[in-house]
Amino acid sequence: MAAYLSRLHHISLHVSNVEKIANDLVSKFKFNLFATRMTDRSRQLAFRKGAAVFLVSERPTRRSPVGLNEQPGSTHTYPHVNAGKTKRVDPLRCLYDVSPHYSVDTVSNVCFEVDNVERSFEALRHLGCNFLVPPTTVQDEGGVVTYSVVKSIVGNVCHTLIDRTKYEGNFLPGFDDVGKDCSSEEEDMSCPITHFDHITYACPRKTTQQVMRWYERLFGFQRFFIDSEEDVEEGFVINQEGIGLRLTAMEYWKCSKAGIVLPSVDKKEPDCKFVIAESLPEQGTNQVDTFLEEHRAPGIQHIGLYTKNIVSTAHAMAGAGVQFFSPPPTYYTKVGKQQEIEAAGHNPQMLAQHGILLDTDLYQDPLSQKASSENRRYLLQVFTKPIFAEDTFFLELIERRGATGFGEGNIKALWRSVQAYMENERGDCQGERSPETVHIAQY
Repeated sequence: MAAYLSRLHHISLHVSNVEKIANDLVSKFKFNLFATRMTDRSRQLAFRKGAAVFLVSERPTRRSPVGLNEQPGSTHTYPHVNAGKTKRVDPLRCLYDVSPHYSVDTVSNVCFEVDNVERSFEALRHLGCNFLVPPTTVQDEGGVVTYSVVKSIVGNVCHTLIDRTKYEGNFLPGFDDVGKDCSSEEEDMSCPITHFDHITYACPRKTTQQVMRWYERLFGFQRFFIDSEEDVEEGFVINQEGIGLRLTAMEYWKCSKAGIVLPSVDKKEPDCKFVIAESLPEQGTNQVDTFLEEHRAPGIQHIGLYTKNIVSTAHAMAGAGVQFFSPPPTYYTKVGKQQEIEAAGHNPQMLAQHGILLDTDLYQDPLSQKASSENRRYLLQVFTKPIFAEDTFFLELIERRGATGFGEGNIKALWRSVQAYMENERGDCQGERSPETVHIAQY
């Protein structure tokens, strides 16, 4: 029996400089800071945009003690204090994660809400799952929360399973609210991000099936086909013209009795999917290999943010300083692509301004090819440049107009644009530093 997942609660980033990431999330990516937990030994900030929540934790210094979860399994109480004052929180407790000792900035925890932590713990332990934190209960004046932490099969990734059905606070026990509850604010029409669309892992070669089996057996995930003609065992493969890539996707089985609740605000958007990316050896080193080298292990390579209006969102972010990868200008003028963009009701020059890619679902009802642009199934996507110093993790903006894939028609153009960026970065770095210290960017 797999764990009874309810919905995606938040994604944790572990970084060396919380101020920089916090500033970028608020000023550039338009997230709202809504909860904080500050102690002598840890600093944690929670940011929300729609139903997408990032929890940013600062990595402790070498002088800081190890073991932010030194007392799992017990009940911790945070004393009530007068309004306007910060809660006095024991710094050794309630990280809702594991001690963030990792050599580089990383995104390493995907937290799911569950109906019953104890039941999930028993079910997963019976399946041989490795728990980093057993069921642990914490509380403050907002109520009680129980959580546990599972070690994933992928690199340093773990999953916090959390039950907050008895908690009425804004986020989690131990956190102080910052300003008004942004979850009730009116939607930002200039940057309408609603939820996490997908999470992509970069994994070593020939490990995809092992990862798939782990998530299917323990969490009930099932295969999601990126392309209608992809091979069940091989996945979606591009192995030509200097591109060697395998993509395989999975999602929580929607027909399951314990299916994930849709993570969007209006409950009408797609569920958050997991994508596994691995390189193929025939075409040489590529972006996935670069991630594994820079990150020093498999892990979360990028996260897709769903937006209702990608043109407006990209324009707002670019104006605030976000840098996007752009395909060659010929992407928008090559035979068929300009017509494809215009048939979907978009202006190629407008999309080119921020490097937005468009991919039409080629497997839709043939009758819809003659229909209006409103009835065409397509998606729009754009990728930011890496947001960490190590040039590993990045974000994607994606707007879906009926298409459920990941822009498989855009992969070649995107791959080449990123490869060119990597080569330029390598050349610049080699001119300034020795080859041993070169950092290579990737998408």
